[in-house]
Amino acid sequence: MTHPVKQGLVQTLSVYIDTLLLCTATALMCLASGVPHTWDVSGAVYVQNAISSVFGKAGPVFITAAMLLFAFTTLLGNLYYVDNALIFLNGKKEPSRQFQTGCKTICAAIIIVGAIIPMDAAWAMADITMGCMTLINLPACMALGNVAVRALKDYEKQKREGKNPSFRAEEIGLNVEELDYWK
Repeated sequence: MTHPVKQGLVQTLSVYIDTLLLCTATALMCLASGVPHTWDVSGAVYVQNAISSVFGKAGPVFITAAMLLFAFTTLLGNLYYVDNALIFLNGKKEPSRQFQTGCKTICAAIIIVGAIIPMDAAWAMADITMGCMTLINLPACMALGNVAVRALKDYEKQKREGKNPSFRAEEIGLNVEELDYWK
């Protein structure tokens, strides 16, 4: 990509597709299926019951396969983020093999624990960790918000001029020497 705002817009679109389209379609499917929602039948089981009311035995198989693929791709993406974060925190050098193996072992243990504990506990742990990430991300967003707004204004200006936006850090007041990627 030639401009970081393009990357941000693509990510915004993916959140829109996932949240507004896929989640809404799933909710409407469940509500329209006529399958009662109870405390015993909630979450994935509710979705499986709703889809099986229309597609029979193929419905739960489809939902299970979709959830497995989603979980696997999410895991790969998160491990990629972890690897990049470790490299950044280690002064832009790859950590030792032993350290990386230790981190991946901890990740595997967390996955195993998450697979065997009750679903309510797994969701509670996920909510807690998301809350912790929010406590880290909000101050970072506040600190970098001004840079993001300047980048957006630069992108919009170039679009108005009929250009294919191309990013130059110095045009929004960033020191090129301090940047890793978008120079």
